[in-house]
Amino acid sequence: MNYEQKLLELVQKDERIVVLTAENRAAIRNLPSKIKDRFIDVGIAEQTMIGMAAGLALRGRIPIVHALSTFLTMRAFEFIRTDIGIANLPVKLVGAVPGFLSEANGPTHQAIEDISIMRGIPGMNIFTPSDETELINGLEQVVQNKNPFYIRYNNFPASVEHENFEIGKAEIIYPGRDVVILTYGFLLKQAVEAAEILKLEGKSAGVINLRTLKPIDAELITHICRDTYLVVTLEDHFKTGGLYSILSEILVEKEIVCKVLPISLNDKWFKPALLNDVLEYEGFTGEAIAEKISNELNKVNYQTAQYYF
Repeated sequence: MNYEQKLLELVQKDERIVVLTAENRAAIRNLPSKIKDRFIDVGIAEQTMIGMAAGLALRGRIPIVHALSTFLTMRAFEFIRTDIGIANLPVKLVGAVPGFLSEANGPTHQAIEDISIMRGIPGMNIFTPSDETELINGLEQVVQNKNPFYIRYNNFPASVEHENFEIGKAEIIYPGRDVVILTYGFLLKQAVEAAEILKLEGKSAGVINLRTLKPIDAELITHICRDTYLVVTLEDHFKTGGLYSILSEILVEKEIVCKVLPISLNDKWFKPALLNDVLEYEGFTGEAIAEKISNELNKVNYQTAQYYF
């Protein structure tokens, strides 16, 4: 089953669901003929689409809207904040080609501040599936949730066997004592590759798939930060406002001192290229991530630290 098939299944089960798009049909090309008047394409008019979705939600519908992430979260931001956020309407915002997935596109099409923008809206939740399997596994819970949700769309094949999905609960891929990589989205694959390289070097390396960044699994993160020598935040997002910022807020709130290594985009857009070339150039391959972590661990004798996972 793919995303389109799962969405069709949900539409057929729940007459409240309406699918909208701002001329972004790549993942839902076959739906119009199957769901008829419950499919609406507004054209290149993201702001209009959000206003329409808010109106439908006020009348008891569950709108699922689709657009490119960068235009959805920025061009329509005021409408999302005002029409959906303030009223806390159950609109689901599906953003296509977020982060590095906007390959070969320049800064105007790179959604690498989308997490920061969306998480600042009270009541807005964020679902960041690592692959299409996880997207499908979590979609019904997210759609039926009473709060608005921003979804970073991802149709990559699964690189790990997933646990049951639950909003607000992270997934432990590997436990670790020396280092734990916190990540979300398609970079889970690169995080796992990095952890496996580190294990070959004799390091105890863990990986956590966060799945939802809001609500986030603060309980698990707190435990990890107390009992692990080095915590890494890995994300295809600006360093400001994303996972690194979320982690920092948790550490301050819980009064925890923890060694953190952020691997993100630090005040720069990424060089346009095909995805594999982007990962290579920007230093986000499994090998590059492992090297950065090894360099950080090798600065001190981390093996003498007192910590337990």
